[in-house]
Amino acid sequence: MKTVAETWPLVKGDYTVGNPKSRIAVVTLASQINPSPEAALWGSSKTENLGVEKIIVNTISNSNIRYILVCGTESRGHLSGHSLLAIHANGIDEKGRILGSEGAIPFIENISRAAVERFQQQVVLFDRIGLTDLAEIMKIVRKYKDLGEAYPDEPFVATSQKKRRHTFSVPISGDIIISEEFFMDAASGVVCQAKDF
Repeated sequence: MKTVAETWPLVKGDYTVGNPKSRIAVVTLASQINPSPEAALWGSSKTENLGVEKIIVNTISNSNIRYILVCGTESRGHLSGHSLLAIHANGIDEKGRILGSEGAIPFIENISRAAVERFQQQVVLFDRIGLTDLAEIMKIVRKYKDLGEAYPDEPFVATSQKKRRHTFSVPISGDIIISEEFFMDAASGVVCQAKDF
């Protein structure tokens, strides 16, 4: 069985790729902590929406990752660590809001509920928010980097949700007359030539 997606990691971010076969990834929140190649991924996450989405997408596209160490200093206002723990524990509602998150904008807009559920099933999160001691972090990485088996399903390649497109329609009449030749539709702010209609 394939355990790592072909183009893993799928989304770019502020992280370092280590050993794709490692069972653990490290999220350092707002802290910059020297990475170790013994972890699958190692990097920061400062936002409770896009940052969390990137972690989920890159985790579930590598079935080897079974643990995530959440450490470092929490990002003020965004509370990305708290939000990551909340989405893992509680998921999202029908509007994409991370249930239980106290972050400023805790909405998931680019991945599906199925991707979130896979994340919840695939990994165990270790809440060590505030931990910045590299020696202590490495003890945890070394304990879990080879522990257990890969997730039993193929990598889950999460694709971006289709966002609603705003359609633009050309007005056929205007409510503001600029001259004999031009009028403007106040609602759209479009100026049109009268002879076009």
